[in-house]
Amino acid sequence: MREIQLDTIRDAVAKLCIDANCLLGDDVVRALKNGLATEESPAGKDILNQLLENEQIARKEMMPICQDTGWAVVWVEMGSGVRVQGGELYDAIQQGVAKGYKDGFLRKSIVEDPLRRKNTGTNTPAIIYTDIVPGDGLKITVQPKGGGSENMSEVKMLSASDGADGIAKFVLDRVWRSQANPCPPIIAGIGIGGTFEKCAMLAKHSLLREIGSVHPDPFYAEMEQSLLERINRLGIGPQGLGGRVTALAVFIEAFPCHIATMPCAVNINCHAARHQSVTL
Repeated sequence: MREIQLDTIRDAVAKLCIDANCLLGDDVVRALKNGLATEESPAGKDILNQLLENEQIARKEMMPICQDTGWAVVWVEMGSGVRVQGGELYDAIQQGVAKGYKDGFLRKSIVEDPLRRKNTGTNTPAIIYTDIVPGDGLKITVQPKGGGSENMSEVKMLSASDGADGIAKFVLDRVWRSQANPCPPIIAGIGIGGTFEKCAMLAKHSLLREIGSVHPDPFYAEMEQSLLERINRLGIGPQGLGGRVTALAVFIEAFPCHIATMPCAVNINCHAARHQSVTL
């Protein structure tokens, strides 16, 4: 049994929170630059250039890419041969999030009750999803998720007979109704199958994929490409001011489901697809 100290996990999570909010992934930067070659709207080109300039300033100054530094969503892959020494795993993660948001001067956006709205002051609790995997490693991914794009997300319980066309109709309608609200260009995460809550988790998890990656199943790879092209024909454009680059990527995750159901979730992300990982 391999032991990892609580303090090691706490400090790693704190660093992930800061890095994820200040350092945009190279894949996103490439996608924005590729968008410049595609975009025809002068306003759209100007916005894309501003997003790239913003990314450079954030990286150089280690300042947040966006003032909404998000809800800390934490994905954990914990080896069955790992044990936390000095406390509990979830305590270490919550302490790490609080430390990272304090040390990084990141905005605290979490309220302790959805109706009474008092801010927790620490950006905790984090949302934590854990998978137990073989081995003695511990992989932690922090995915700050902003409120604006999260508000444009949706779950729909489709019927099996709706098929791929029904999913496409739902996704396109969701993006169209979103317009400028999620700060396009967006990344659209789509979860298909499972249950009501599982498909939403699939959609959010899909947003961790690298932009430019191809789904391993050719059926879904073709579906992703088709949806991306159709979204970009909607004309919403960067920041909703019109143009060809409404989305940078569409990612799909599918899961088995009940014979009577076909849940589908769309989790929209703004261009700042923020996530950082570490393996301890």
